[in-house]
Amino acid sequence: MTQSHPLINQEAPSLSLPDSNGDTYTLSPKDSGAPIALFFYPKAGTYGCTKEACQFRDALAEKDIFKSSNVTVIGVSGDSVERQKEFVRQQQLTYPVLSDANGEARKAYHVGKGLLGLTESRITFIIDSKGIVRDVLEATINYAAHAKFVDKWLEKLEAEGRETTQTGAAEDGKPTESEPTAE
Repeated sequence: MTQSHPLINQEAPSLSLPDSNGDTYTLSPKDSGAPIALFFYPKAGTYGCTKEACQFRDALAEKDIFKSSNVTVIGVSGDSVERQKEFVRQQQLTYPVLSDANGEARKAYHVGKGLLGLTESRITFIIDSKGIVRDVLEATINYAAHAKFVDKWLEKLEAEGRETTQTGAAEDGKPTESEPTAE
């Protein structure tokens, strides 16, 4: 379930990390103009991480809300560029997968350890089109909850956009009603 996190309702940090090809990928959430699903996973190629990564891949290809929202999905782990490259190739991932070998992104996003400190956390951030972290899901064991969490948030963000357009009211990026959670 959703837990309190210091970045909720704050501007998401920018970061630059090598992608699976070794090229620098720069994420500037406040300049994106579209929602971002940023997910941190423990280790490329392991069972849960592979399932999670493939659920995001499939959602981008198959789910209307992922297509219509123009969401940017980004995966991050501490694996080397070489390991990420192999992971992307084997799983035919269609979104950026970044190497955070030095832990810079984990530190910037306050991502700690999961499972009583035994492994890296599995955590997903939903960042709105203005670069504000709207919610965070930390569920190290429940890899299947992450794509569902993003799906529900994309629906909510789309509804907020419709409401703003209909009322002409300015959106401040702050949640106004109960937030969706993964089940």
